Amino acid sequence: MKTVKVDGERLWASLMEMGRIGETPGGGCRRLALTDDDKAARDLFCRWVRDAGCTITVDGIGNIFARRDGTDPDAAPVMIGSHLDTVPTGGKFDGAYGVLAGLEVVRRLDDLDVATSAPIEIVVWTNEEGARFSPMTLGSSVFTGDIALDFALSRTDPAGVTIAEALERIDYAGNEPIGGRPVGAYFEVHVEQGPLLKEGGERIGAVTGSFMARYFVATVTGEAAHVGPTLMEQRHDALVGAAALTLEIDRIGRSRGREGRSNAPHIELFPNVRGVIPSEVRLSCDLRNSDPAELAKMEQDLQAAISRIEGERGVSISLEPYFEFGPIRFDAAMSGLISETAREIGLSCRDILTVAGHDAVPMTTCCPTALFFIPSDTGISHNETEYSTPEQCVDGADVLLNAVLKVASGGVVPAPG
Repeated sequence: MKTVKVDGERLWASLMEMGRIGETPGGGCRRLALTDDDKAARDLFCRWVRDAGCTITVDGIGNIFARRDGTDPDAAPVMIGSHLDTVPTGGKFDGAYGVLAGLEVVRRLDDLDVATSAPIEIVVWTNEEGARFSPMTLGSSVFTGDIALDFALSRTDPAGVTIAEALERIDYAGNEPIGGRPVGAYFEVHVEQGPLLKEGGERIGAVTGSFMARYFVATVTGEAAHVGPTLMEQRHDALVGAAALTLEIDRIGRSRGREGRSNAPHIELFPNVRGVIPSEVRLSCDLRNSDPAELAKMEQDLQAAISRIEGERGVSISLEPYFEFGPIRFDAAMSGLISETAREIGLSCRDILTVAGHDAVPMTTCCPTALFFIPSDTGISHNETEYSTPEQCVDGADVLLNAVLKVASGGVVPAPG
């Protein structure tokens, strides 16, 4: 099959226009899920796909499906998806690039007057980041049945607003049934969010699997007391205990080299007033490793560190797991399709693991799924300096266009491998 190319200037213009919604002074984006800025981004996307001739449906968790019909009304759709929500100090590319690359696929097929036998659906998943509502990848996880709809709708943000209330407020509480229908294949292209492709010089990373990640909430319990009269040897300071624990979490990840990750990014402090020694700290943390056996050892190290800190600081610490993902193996035929397509276009490609969770992770449970990366030119994401070049963005969209075309236009959908 002859390869085709996207309109790179149009793709870049769309990325930059979307990036102006929620733009931050540092050149990034703040578009938290189901806020006014998220609504504006969704509205812009819906206008663009309607202009491209797509029909739109929205399901009960707010996932948006933009459908370009195929010639076979009985064929399961080929989906392209990602998200439009960001973290509070995010960039213009994380999530939005995957959605707008999907839009460019549909636009380019229209330019070329190409009909596919299977329908193509571009999906905007709700609350991928988990920055306002927890857990992450919520919309895609409800679609696949991994998370119950009632549970998802009841999740609250720090102000106590539920997802159900937020969806109603921005007019994206849809009526489409959630999941329960065949999907021919799912594609997601994403910025790498790390330095490996840039370091290695490869232009595409075909994701073959994932690290294993475990998320915890550590509750450090001490004793409230006056910060002035209380002698230092009398103190049972929960914040000091949490600080010691944070350093241990960082040490555990660093001790595993590039295959280890650890983090303690979120803290809740009580009573959090001047003049009172903190009595309780809730610390969210996670451990990740490419080797599940090594991750188990990291968790053992964490438990040992907790015991030491309890003895040294006179506090008690409970560790409660609340989420995990991986290790995942992506469909071998789908990752092979990405590698083959990249090389046909003349792009270097390497196999790579994903360390972050993406909507493609839950989608592996319901259909053949491909996730692939383009380089992050700055090697960083979840940061206003996040950047991929126009050329890098075009590379990924070209691979997406040609891979989707192979599957959706009479090609055999790869069987799960």
